[in-house]
Amino acid sequence: MRAMVFRRVGEPLALTRMAVPRPAAGQLQLKVSACGVCRTDLHVIDGELPDAKLPLVLGHQIVGTVVEVGEGVDDALLGSRVGVPWLGATCGTCRHCRSGAENLCGEAGFTGYQLDGGYAEYAVADQRFCFPIVGDFTDAEAAPLLCAGLIGYRALRMCGSAKQIGLYGFGAAAHIVAQIARFEGREVGAFTRPGDDAAKRFATELGVAWAVDSTEQPPDAIDGAIIFAPVGPLVVQALRAVRRGGVVVCAGIHMSDIPSFPYALLWGERSIRSVANLTRRDGEEFLPLASRAGVRTQVIQYPLEAANEALADLREGRLDGAAVLVP
Repeated sequence: MRAMVFRRVGEPLALTRMAVPRPAAGQLQLKVSACGVCRTDLHVIDGELPDAKLPLVLGHQIVGTVVEVGEGVDDALLGSRVGVPWLGATCGTCRHCRSGAENLCGEAGFTGYQLDGGYAEYAVADQRFCFPIVGDFTDAEAAPLLCAGLIGYRALRMCGSAKQIGLYGFGAAAHIVAQIARFEGREVGAFTRPGDDAAKRFATELGVAWAVDSTEQPPDAIDGAIIFAPVGPLVVQALRAVRRGGVVVCAGIHMSDIPSFPYALLWGERSIRSVANLTRRDGEEFLPLASRAGVRTQVIQYPLEAANEALADLREGRLDGAAVLVP
């Protein structure tokens, strides 16, 4: 099969011919039909997330058709359409796994990081960590739901009952969570890169109440803020934007250093939280919700061999929506 392989930090992915992976016990073999491109992929290839398996097939927003099953897996799954997310394995026995917080498992394995992912024509995955794709999404439209959507959903849940929410970094995750939040009757605003009028137009088209530069304050204080951009100083900006009792949720897996700030910004029972990975329960709740809410993902499709181009467009902020590789 063809795959785009990451070999070492500082080098582009290489189009490589490699053996089709065979499913082990408990695994599914998928013919990949789409794989989303995520900012986490940039953190891996930039070395900001250490200890990646090398060589590595990136990609953790995989949609594919089951073409073979390993020992112990029901043959009835053959031909079904499933999605593979970031969380690919857990120990199942630690205190976190046993308490429903498997996203915090210290022995977890992650797709496209410790486990080969979907920048390829075929992939294998643990059946227990695959989700059925529901609704009328095309394969490409469904791919961003598996990380951008899931992480956005988990971050939104951390905002509790917040009625006014601001989203910092209006890309793949924000454009999905904005639709979910509006479906739930919340008011949503967008903070975009300074001077990025295209991002403001994109956000406005999705029905946000306002869109301003990330260096500016919202029209009125907000109840919660979700930060998708990996920019530490935005935490301080968000604390200035939320009212007393508000929450700032950091939704990325990596962020630049947060600068010091006066305690007065945190005082008033404001809080800062981080999102770590996802749980299977998140997927079981979110994917049907996305279908009911009529979520529509805006995707920009690239052929598999253009993975480096897609990553560059993501890095430079040239995307309105989500990049998706289509083998």
